[in-house]
Amino acid sequence: MRKFSVIAFILFLPLLLLAVIQLNDSLNDPGVTVYNYTKKADRNTKPSVDHTKFDILNEPFADAHAVTAACLSCHNNRHEEIMETSHWRWQRNEVLNGREETALGKKNILNNFCIGVSGSEATCTRCHIGYGWADKEFDFEEPTNIDCLVCHDKTGSYKKGRGNGGYPDPSVNLNYVSTHVGSPGRDNCGVCHFWGGGGNNVKHGDLEKALLECSREVDVHMAIEGEDMSCVDCHVTEKHQMAGKLYALSSENTSRATCEQCHTNKPHQDKILDDHNLRVACQTCHIPLYAKVNDTKMYWDWSSAGELDENGHPFHTPDVDGNHKYMSIKGTFVWANNVIPEYYWFNGIADHQLITDKIDTIPVQMNSLDGSYRDKGKYQKSHQPSKIWPVKVHRGKQIYDPVNMTLIQPKLWDKEKGKGAYWVDFDWNAASEAGMAYMGLPYSGEYDFVETEMYWPLSHMVSPAEHSLKCIDCHTRNNSRLANLTDFYLPGRDNNMKIEASGITLIFLAFIGVMVHLICRIIYRKRCPLNQKLQGGNE
Repeated sequence: MRKFSVIAFILFLPLLLLAVIQLNDSLNDPGVTVYNYTKKADRNTKPSVDHTKFDILNEPFADAHAVTAACLSCHNNRHEEIMETSHWRWQRNEVLNGREETALGKKNILNNFCIGVSGSEATCTRCHIGYGWADKEFDFEEPTNIDCLVCHDKTGSYKKGRGNGGYPDPSVNLNYVSTHVGSPGRDNCGVCHFWGGGGNNVKHGDLEKALLECSREVDVHMAIEGEDMSCVDCHVTEKHQMAGKLYALSSENTSRATCEQCHTNKPHQDKILDDHNLRVACQTCHIPLYAKVNDTKMYWDWSSAGELDENGHPFHTPDVDGNHKYMSIKGTFVWANNVIPEYYWFNGIADHQLITDKIDTIPVQMNSLDGSYRDKGKYQKSHQPSKIWPVKVHRGKQIYDPVNMTLIQPKLWDKEKGKGAYWVDFDWNAASEAGMAYMGLPYSGEYDFVETEMYWPLSHMVSPAEHSLKCIDCHTRNNSRLANLTDFYLPGRDNNMKIEASGITLIFLAFIGVMVHLICRIIYRKRCPLNQKLQGGNE
């Protein structure tokens, strides 16, 4: 009987060890160790200067430019820093894959949301940090064109006017705002980054007004009852240059805001989890869903735009959640919330479909993320090893030139009819002619609509550890999060009949070997002279 107990123990020992490991993991939550982050209680968020005591800020201002002149009278030379930033220039020089250094920005990179700003600057520059950008004549070298208040207002009352070239709304009290300024907060950044694309959470999916006052379940960093962090806590700023860039408009893996800058690349008290960081981005596990509160736009079909009501006026139709399902000026939309990201290999390098590029793939890749499983970054100094990243993919259908095989920048906005702006004239051909002429680019006179895709890597709406992905979310054969990444073998998800057959055969042979060894021990023990003597003596 004792022999069979030993055999059973040997056979079930691996299962016992596995159970012990799982129990240990459940009792010891690895958590996250933060190394260099300044805790909320230690941060000084109050302005160090009382601006209400400056006479120059209490005198009547002739216009918004006078406010900037007053700011620069104390904060001298700050304009030189600002004028070097992409927030000001709306472009930066970077190297695209296989090309020379290129000035990338809103002039030559289109998107599949509102397409582009050229020809419609007067309304689009509500999200620019300047005054008076209404056309190509805007002076980027004039210091008083800088809008200091849009980033530093602490009253919550500052806003820019519609179609006003970035100037403040007439209702704004410039003296009151200029005497109540401070470090940029979430609301300052969010006025543009939450509302880009024509509405809250339209573009990013992980940046929206809910982050102004959210719970830990929505975002652990910005949670009011948690660390209550601001954007500039991660997007560290030096001389007005902010770390972090949007891959919709940039290509190089430089000046990024990363999780590792606070948490290091080994944040867990668990070697297996830390080893995942070699090929899995932090965001992959810690952002299991996006658009957690308000919907985000997933599809935009421009080809359906242009329908008017019985009186010849544009209209819009909402869906059950109040989102625009159809707009005469923009077409048809599809929205979603609590969206599961799509996953891609990404090494930090992006490419772009410039307006001058020929279309060679459909759907057109408005931007593309470089990377693959085989790319381990060993010989490429320009990028990191490819990691699995969570991505929002926005799909659309937008106007293009089927003869020249290029995307079209239509003129969309104008205050007056008859100038080719689609949002008032509803004539695609006239809008195409006006827009491309404004940019100095050819237009064949023919237009059509083409499917497009745009990729937005996710970095916000970080979930608490208890809501992050579990092993089974990826390492499973049914509904694996990584089902679309088929260029590598993932344990638990993938099966190879030859490998599995070999493994089963080895286990079976090992079991047979144990049994043969046991039988031999039993047989030869009976034949052993010493055993026979012991047995005879016992008799």
